[in-house]
Amino acid sequence: MQAECEAHRLKGLKIGFVPTMGFLHDGHASLIRHARRECNYVVVSIFVNPTQFGPSEDYAAYPRDLQRDLKVCEKEHANAVFTPDAEDMYSSSFCTSVTVDRLSTGLCGAKRPGHFRGVCTVVAKLFNIVKPHRAYFGQKDFQQLRVIQQMAQDLNFDVEVVVCPTVRERDGLALSSRNSYLSDEERGQAPVLYKSLQLARATVDEGERIAAVIRQKIEENIALLAPLAKIDYVEVVDADSLEPVFQLKGRVLVALAVFIGKTRLIDNEVLEVA
Repeated sequence: MQAECEAHRLKGLKIGFVPTMGFLHDGHASLIRHARRECNYVVVSIFVNPTQFGPSEDYAAYPRDLQRDLKVCEKEHANAVFTPDAEDMYSSSFCTSVTVDRLSTGLCGAKRPGHFRGVCTVVAKLFNIVKPHRAYFGQKDFQQLRVIQQMAQDLNFDVEVVVCPTVRERDGLALSSRNSYLSDEERGQAPVLYKSLQLARATVDEGERIAAVIRQKIEENIALLAPLAKIDYVEVVDADSLEPVFQLKGRVLVALAVFIGKTRLIDNEVLEVA
């Protein structure tokens, strides 16, 4: 893969890269389409990265269907699919990791220790293998996106990190491979994340600027609409630094993580506040 991508770079082709953990959905397909519009050669990686899962998380159970994924990549006209094994990516002597401080400590980083170290390490390796000019990520994983942007900047990776909009079901639920874990009853309550973000936007549009008020309205809305839900966090932070804000001004991220049954779902909304 590394040699092939290097050869395409030398030919002057622009390489687009979509890193995934597989079990592809329409959100992933939209990333591939975006890459196809902007690049000559598109690589999709499919790798369930063990180093970003905690010991009590769902690495073994994470949904996998390589043959289905390959059909999605073919349908969307990806030029290459990179499907390494864990042994290919992490040799028995592997002992290096990449950590982005500050941006990785709050939100999901506070709830999943070591997660972003695993993400940054594997993405750094993939960037070095694929050598993309542009790499495509969805806004749904906003903290991951900011961490990778910072890593690419700090380590001088020759790659542009491209942000693509969150793709949603008709009822607003953000597409995620983990949605397959939801029972029918849980699936019916899962759109509460999006509904709560819409409520936050409407509240800000009405003039509210105090972050604690926004958080309280979201928490109350989730409790009212989704009895199966358990809030992991609701945060209002600066969209660049990811530091908590007390009063909304400028570009602000409203982010939440909610367990619906045993399934942890995340979502967010970026607000431009005057």
